[in-house]
Amino acid sequence: MEYTSYKNVKYYDQCAPLVEGLGYRLVELKVIPSSSVTKISAMITPVDDNVNMGVNDCAKVHRVLLPRLEALLGTEDTSMELTSPGIEHNIKNAAEFGVFIGRRVRVWDKIVTDWVEGKIVSSDEKSVVLEKEDGEKITELFENIAKAKFIYNKIEEA
Repeated sequence: MEYTSYKNVKYYDQCAPLVEGLGYRLVELKVIPSSSVTKISAMITPVDDNVNMGVNDCAKVHRVLLPRLEALLGTEDTSMELTSPGIEHNIKNAAEFGVFIGRRVRVWDKIVTDWVEGKIVSSDEKSVVLEKEDGEKITELFENIAKAKFIYNKIEEA
C-alpha cells in the first residue's frame, strides 16, 4: 500500500484547516481539471468518532469548501462531490491510518497471506500499529499491506 503525504495533495493544506474548523477532518481531496468543468472529490469524517455523519454534515462542509476551492482554482466551472467514508470504507492511501486512529480495521498482509484485524493505535510514513482483541500490538509495514478496510460490527439484538 502506498503512503502519499497529505502535504503532497494539491490544495489540501489550504482546505484542511477550514474543514477542521467545522468539526471534521479532510480524509481525501482530488481535483481533476478538464476542458469544461473541474471535478472535485472530497471525503470528510467527524473529528469526534462518536458522532454519526449525515447529509446535513456533508452539506454544511460543501457550502464552505466549494467556494474556497473555486477561489483557489480561479473558476466557478466546478462540480464537487463530498462524501463520508461509510461503514466499510476501503483505505486507499496509507496516510488515512493516521486520520482513523481508534478505528477497527482489517488489513491483508501479503507476508501472512491473511487478514490481520485490530484497532489503529498509531501510524507514520512506513507502518501502522494495530492492537488485536487480546491486547497484543503488531506493526504492519505498508509495503506488506495489499488492502485495508474498516471492520463493520453489526449490533447484535438481545
